[in-house]
Amino acid sequence: MGEAALRHEAHGSSGGRAYERHRPEETVLHRTVARHFPAFLERAEEHGGLPQFVVREVEEYLRCGLLEHGCVRVACSSCSFERLVAFSCKRRGFCPSCLGRRMAELAVHLEEKVFPEAPVRQWVCSMPWSIRAVLGYHRTLCADVVSAFITEVSRSLKHRAKRELGLASVSLAHTGAVAVVQRADSALRLNVHVHALALDGVYVREGPRGPLVFHALPAPSRDEVEEVAARTARRVAKVFGKHGRSLETPTEDDPLPDDEPALASCYAAAAGGLAVSGERAGRPLLRLVDPRLSRPDELVGEVSGFNVHATISVGPRDRARLERLCRYLLRPPIAQERLELHPSGKLRYSLKKPWSDGSVAVLLEPEDLLSRLCALIPPPRLHMLRYFGVLSSHAARRREVVPSASTETATGCGKQLALFQKESLDDDVRTRRKPWAWLLRHVFQVDMTTCPACGRAMRLLETATTPEAVARLLAKHGLGPRPPPLPPAPTVQMVFAFMKR
Repeated sequence: MGEAALRHEAHGSSGGRAYERHRPEETVLHRTVARHFPAFLERAEEHGGLPQFVVREVEEYLRCGLLEHGCVRVACSSCSFERLVAFSCKRRGFCPSCLGRRMAELAVHLEEKVFPEAPVRQWVCSMPWSIRAVLGYHRTLCADVVSAFITEVSRSLKHRAKRELGLASVSLAHTGAVAVVQRADSALRLNVHVHALALDGVYVREGPRGPLVFHALPAPSRDEVEEVAARTARRVAKVFGKHGRSLETPTEDDPLPDDEPALASCYAAAAGGLAVSGERAGRPLLRLVDPRLSRPDELVGEVSGFNVHATISVGPRDRARLERLCRYLLRPPIAQERLELHPSGKLRYSLKKPWSDGSVAVLLEPEDLLSRLCALIPPPRLHMLRYFGVLSSHAARRREVVPSASTETATGCGKQLALFQKESLDDDVRTRRKPWAWLLRHVFQVDMTTCPACGRAMRLLETATTPEAVARLLAKHGLGPRPPPLPPAPTVQMVFAFMKR
């Protein structure tokens, strides 16, 4: 349970920002999905339909943060101030709010309980366009590709350590990394790529029974990064061969177009940056280009379509920057503030940074946006966060490396009630899961557990899950039902077959 999102404008009496309920129904993203998804789903049904995990993800998102779908009533323990807090969907596909919570929680976990006080370097590996669609839905193949990249990063570190430290064997050097699979790029294309935070050095045991000691290594040279890219390309080619595929024709004899033709078309369109409706169906989307912003490419290492970057590092004591970097890796795939209505009637999605050709935004029809959202939803049991080396849970040396876990205590199901107890935020006891209120205060300086009127603690009074209970609470707070939704979008011709071209 937890609020779907937040806005913070005024300052509260506790010194932080006052909490204000987010209204997802007022965002461009929510209004577009709510109006156009029924027609999109109806059209997909004519081509076999979308899988249940995709439909459920979208439907849960449309209920996320809306009071009429369930809420709790919290009140000040001293004065009569009350507020309603909506339920969240807790999905992992594209919901900006719930993935924002996941981002903040995991970033705190990685900084506090995973990464030791050692330098960390970010390694990024982008894949060739030809294999991005298949990596989007083939979970075992995607996992093996991630492992192949981390194996080559670890090999590079070990060989450099042998040379720098004069080790007798690379087996004496121990590395560690955390890899995050990101499914989207700044244009919402299906672009499966890997961000890895690797310890920028190795652990070496001092003597047969001595402790593990960390040895930092110099930054890799351009040639060393290019070697990682080249070896990753060769290793991934072998991985595809073991799965009966090739890098040139990765989808040959693939059952997905026959089993899930609508979803396969969404993957193909999202991976290729293609439109699925209107006069540009099957062709690249329109882009807004500013020639003044064009710039030369800045790739660090590129071999056979595999691009590897390793330019960002964090010092051993800069824990705040490490947490910010973790949040960057774990960020939601879509940024609502970059999505807006264009005067042409299309949707404009601004790029985070101008591309090398000066492109600053892409223009999407609503159906194009829905197609990309469907492709960005990870299939069940596809792990987006993976641990390697001494940082993995099964590593024999992990306890000698990660921060001490002696103060951790298990969090029971009843811990969610502590969300509205002031004392839970001031406790020095570290739990396995940070309460939502703690995350809001830690990341945004928003204190939702303090009464904005008198500064006293808020407490949970009632949980409303039935339509009758929800209607009663909405009426009590003067919140009637929402205005009628916009009329359904007219059915448009969409192409769900270009995957087989």
